[in-house]
Amino acid sequence: MRHVISALVINEPGVLAHVANMFSARGFNIDSLVVGRTEDPQYSRMTIVVVADDNTLDQVRKQLAKLVPVVQVQDFQGAAFVERDLALITIDAGPAQRSEVSHLTTLFGGKVVDVAPETVMIELTGGEEEMDRFIDLLKPYGIRELARTGVIAQPRGVQPTGAPVALPGSAKRLRSIDAPAAAALPPS
Repeated sequence: MRHVISALVINEPGVLAHVANMFSARGFNIDSLVVGRTEDPQYSRMTIVVVADDNTLDQVRKQLAKLVPVVQVQDFQGAAFVERDLALITIDAGPAQRSEVSHLTTLFGGKVVDVAPETVMIELTGGEEEMDRFIDLLKPYGIRELARTGVIAQPRGVQPTGAPVALPGSAKRLRSIDAPAAAALPPS
């Protein structure tokens, strides 16, 4: 089963390596991993997509929460959330195909961002399934290059129950420079 997990992490060197090593050491496979800044420069947000059963997912959540630079972990399973992926796709499209490609791109809510004599570059933002359908429709033209950002996600403001989203563990952990060295080490 596909799961989307969000982790708020302290913005410092090595955090991505800590998280990737945790997944690797425990044999968990990452389908998508995106890291970006948040509104607070002290923190970054990681959006991790894993395909796993419930037991494996539970282990992932627990292991992530144990890492020192991880402040907060949220699993979107059972919650209403918005997810997006961004793709830049360069396809073979000479003057004869441009109108058709432009129309198809517009139908999917994308836009043409570059035109060369024999190629067109398209930008598309959407869900993973929508993105995959669009890419399948472009294959007959010949895809020269494809780059995708991976999934980013946030919970909707109102959940199906009507209650606002409450993030688990709303008290953020802070890392202290004065903490003893042992406190900075990840649990073994």
